[in-house]
Amino acid sequence: MYIAISGNIGSGKTSLVEMLSAELGFEPFFERIDNPYIDSFYQDMARWSFNLQMSFLSKKTMQVKEIVSSCGNIIQDRTIFEEAYIFVRNLNRMGLMSTQDYDLYMTFFDLLASDIRRPDIVVYLKASIPTLISQIRRRGREYEMGIQPEYLEGLNCLYDDWIENYDGRVVVIDVDKYDFVLSRQHFEMVVDKIKAAMAEVGR
Repeated sequence: MYIAISGNIGSGKTSLVEMLSAELGFEPFFERIDNPYIDSFYQDMARWSFNLQMSFLSKKTMQVKEIVSSCGNIIQDRTIFEEAYIFVRNLNRMGLMSTQDYDLYMTFFDLLASDIRRPDIVVYLKASIPTLISQIRRRGREYEMGIQPEYLEGLNCLYDDWIENYDGRVVVIDVDKYDFVLSRQHFEMVVDKIKAAMAEVGR
């Protein structure tokens, strides 16, 4: 079984991966945020967007190879598809990545896409902008403090569109209603939703 946790910046993906891997006994694959361009990107998005996303793509590609070779149950923090269809597309739409750079990125991504294993279940953590901003501030990563609401809103719109058109099993968790980090009851409700989806996939 391959489960992916998807969602905007600050939606709680890493926390849920940690909690679910412990609860279900799945092997976790965390997003690698040690990107040498990330500080520069948040200071000047237009200048560093292509460098940042190509670096993330290389790290995600290496992780995809690990996932493909894995024989057990796995749970992943953000898919490679989100990098291309949401983050890179949003940068291009906002004028923060040139069309020339966007086309080059997508050329590389499309070369990889045919060999990428798709998750059996995508768990989408859907959150409003106030919730995202609150959780971003709560975790306190310095480089994220300057993220603008407009940037998050663009990502949210693309996430909603991607999930609506996703050809596969999706579990949507409303993070505004389910605080699975602070409430054990809410976490158990989330687990129940995911286990129900797992049972459907297993039929």
